[in-house]
Amino acid sequence: MPKTATRQKTETKTNKNSTNGAASRTISKAKSDNGATDNVNRQEAQAENVSRKKSQKDLIKQTKPELLREMLYQMVLGRFFEQKCAEVYRIGKIGGFCHLYIGQEAVGIGTMMVLREDDLVITAYRDHVQAMVKGIPPEEVMAELYGRAGGCVGGKGGSMHMFDAARGFFGGHGIVGGQIGVGTGMAYAMKYQGTDKVTLCFFGEAAVNQGMFHESLNMAQLWKLPVIYICENNQYGMGTSQKRAMSISSVAKKADAYGIANEFVDGMDVLAVREATQRAIDRARKESLPTLLEIRCYRFMGHSMSDPGKYRTSDEIKKYQERDPIVLFRSSLTDAKIISVKDYAEIEERAKKAVEKALKFADESPLPDEKELFTDVFA
Repeated sequence: MPKTATRQKTETKTNKNSTNGAASRTISKAKSDNGATDNVNRQEAQAENVSRKKSQKDLIKQTKPELLREMLYQMVLGRFFEQKCAEVYRIGKIGGFCHLYIGQEAVGIGTMMVLREDDLVITAYRDHVQAMVKGIPPEEVMAELYGRAGGCVGGKGGSMHMFDAARGFFGGHGIVGGQIGVGTGMAYAMKYQGTDKVTLCFFGEAAVNQGMFHESLNMAQLWKLPVIYICENNQYGMGTSQKRAMSISSVAKKADAYGIANEFVDGMDVLAVREATQRAIDRARKESLPTLLEIRCYRFMGHSMSDPGKYRTSDEIKKYQERDPIVLFRSSLTDAKIISVKDYAEIEERAKKAVEKALKFADESPLPDEKELFTDVFA
């Protein structure tokens, strides 16, 4: 695969020969269109879907079948888990804020299934699926959502603060952009200790407008840190479209200001995400250099469970649902004869059982003991 990321040497320039060509054309159009955030009409989206399926088929030939099937399972598990979270939230078993990952599964699975077990991950508050991919059992994630003692942080973190240091998952952060500085520090620590561990730092596009983003990228390049900044650009910061909040539509291009390698990726294509992440990981592990990946995706639900999403039209949502990352990947694997209809039914059944097991565990897990009220409280 050609390197599609760019790096500033004597002069910064953007590589135009990206394997994500169709998506790149979309972002170029957005620069000159002052209308709605969604600049892709349905005909263009369908044509892009055909193009993306072709590129997926090429990558499928280069990937082990068992890995492909596991990636699909993890995506389906994440979708079913989040759908069940929405269901139990509505009946009051989950309280507080709850931000679902439905529609963005290709980002979490495509990036994190390239990692080594000892690599580190830090993310924002839309963190349930990423926590599971990093190894936290679905039972512990669901129990944490329920506020039960069996949760990964004893029921005291809730939806936005999944955490498991032993598995290299450092949250779950509720302050927009706050985790970017922490992730940069984690990468510094790994380099200082002489390891070759890589840190993935996830955030949404709204965090790019925070000062922490710019300060962190500057220091990461200055100190040559093994960190990969992953902007999950779902095109809306809460209910505000990117077009209304960002003067330059390309998040990836912002890395040029700091001489950092960067790449725009179609976040509805799990294999494109995987390939781009692999290039970034190789750069971080072998050269101790940072990368910014802008992964354009789309959340099918509102910002949180309390968001009715009236700022988007149903037509806009349908356009992106036609490019559902799970449907796209399943279709490509079926065409390549990696899975059959029966295989997919078994994947769905396995995922449903895992979610039901998680629900049973959460329901049966006790509430935290009162004596735990002030433990782990430092301020």
